[in-house]
Amino acid sequence: MSPMPSSVSAHSAVSVRPATEVNAEIRELWQRSGGCLTPQDEAEYQRLLVEWSAATGGSVRAAA
Repeated sequence: MSPMPSSVSAHSAVSVRPATEVNAEIRELWQRSGGCLTPQDEAEYQRLLVEWSAATGGSVRAAA
């Protein structure tokens, strides 16, 4: 049995904030980090990319 109910998709679990708001948060993260992300910052960046992608209707390729 799936751990998630069939009525819940991966996309519905992601917040739907405006892309401009998510983009501003991404820019702030990079500025705050000085361009060098910690592992915690990297996890936050990946989460924000998924959220930004959902907000723009696009897709994001996972980091290799």
